[in-house]
Amino acid sequence: MFPFHFEFGFINFGTLLLIVDIVMVFVIIFLERKTPAATAAWIMIMLLLPVLGIILYIIFSQNIARKKIFKLTHSEETYISASLKSQINDMKNGKFDYSDGSTGELWEDMITLNVTYAKAYYTQDNDVDIFTDGTYMFSRLLDDIKKAKNSVNVMYFIVKNDIVGRRLIDTLTEKAKEGVEVRFLVDAMGSRSINNYLLSDFIEAGGKVAYFFPPKLRYFNIKLNYRNHRKIVVLDNEIGYIGGFNIAKEYLGMKKKFGYWRDTHLRVTGSSVQDMNARFLMDWRFASGEDIPLEGVYEAPYKSTGRTGVQIVSSGPDSYREEVKRAYMKMITSAQRSVCLQTPYFIPDASIQESLKMAALSGVDVKVMIPCMPDHVMVYWATYWYVGDLLKSGVRVFIYDNGFLHAKTIVADGEVASVGSANFDRRSFALNFEANAFVYDSKVAGKLEDRFADDMTFCHELTLDDYQKRSGWIQFKETIARLLSDIL
Repeated sequence: MFPFHFEFGFINFGTLLLIVDIVMVFVIIFLERKTPAATAAWIMIMLLLPVLGIILYIIFSQNIARKKIFKLTHSEETYISASLKSQINDMKNGKFDYSDGSTGELWEDMITLNVTYAKAYYTQDNDVDIFTDGTYMFSRLLDDIKKAKNSVNVMYFIVKNDIVGRRLIDTLTEKAKEGVEVRFLVDAMGSRSINNYLLSDFIEAGGKVAYFFPPKLRYFNIKLNYRNHRKIVVLDNEIGYIGGFNIAKEYLGMKKKFGYWRDTHLRVTGSSVQDMNARFLMDWRFASGEDIPLEGVYEAPYKSTGRTGVQIVSSGPDSYREEVKRAYMKMITSAQRSVCLQTPYFIPDASIQESLKMAALSGVDVKVMIPCMPDHVMVYWATYWYVGDLLKSGVRVFIYDNGFLHAKTIVADGEVASVGSANFDRRSFALNFEANAFVYDSKVAGKLEDRFADDMTFCHELTLDDYQKRSGWIQFKETIARLLSDIL
């Protein structure tokens, strides 16, 4: 009797598993608005690995696109909509006055796209400093935090409990003791070593902390997707930091595994800082529950120190709009002479891949730079497959050999540039919350092009001939990674 009952129970379990698998496949096909490639990848995993597939789907593929996470009040919505409408009407009617230092007039169609599609207000009274070295950037950041008089708003994807992270926390604690209003927002997954116990002195001093999408169970966070990947600091509503650097030893080149860490970050003054602060406060309201009206951000005074045009564009999985990706595509397809692109992870969707190919085939000098070492192995091999595909269309690919390249930078025609948190991969386009500064200024864009040229001296070029000579084992790893690229 025992073998019969065991076999019967096993058959029932197998039948139940099959039913669950079929239901999950039905959900993926008919209820989830995924791309065909992502849908096919998930169905393949479900059919080949039924138990593991269900677990992976629960962990990696929750859909939050139907949720209104960042809500605006009626007055906030009215104010922002009116400002955007007024600006776009002035541009359409030829009444918009571009500053002398801005290249905005040359890129008005792209500015218009970001205003109408991404609700990104265009400001042109900004001054922008570029950081590519983590030690120098971190030193300037701490100096600026120490000088803050009224408010310090800090948001990072990764802050680690190491010598660098603790130094930032100690500095924030001192500012809180001085009576400055300090808000510290971290992603609960990326900054999993940060907790209230570690921040007890900061909290006791009056500092405020919030965790983006914290786990319901203390040590088990099933939301591996939909992370807040933004890196934004705003001080007194006057100074803003945005870019690719996080807060940990490796970002200052203090980790032997990676060596020198090459990244790009911006320090901004001007009215675009208000937009950065509004982005921070919307994220803070969601994570903390604190009710802070945004009107105060735009009514507060700010430093107008330059003539550089800037738009702050953010995107996230709470919508299907993929605003940062659309702006990237516009830059690439509008370029007349050159595109210089740096990214640690290059797993584009078909639209970005075809945009780069089309630009190269049109005679535009397209250069893509990626790191020589893996940060995430599967992503690394998928990156090689996609850049290999670009070589056939004339795109030039450079491998950075001087440590780890983490910069998320693109420059078009030496006139417009983007620096921020968004990589050129599907995770940044559709699964993470991102924020980028789009800068319209030939001086700033030219400096970023010069940094790209300097980086090329530490690179070797991956030619089509070299790529085609890669071993069968490498081709196998690339193929497997590519098949899974829609869910990496």
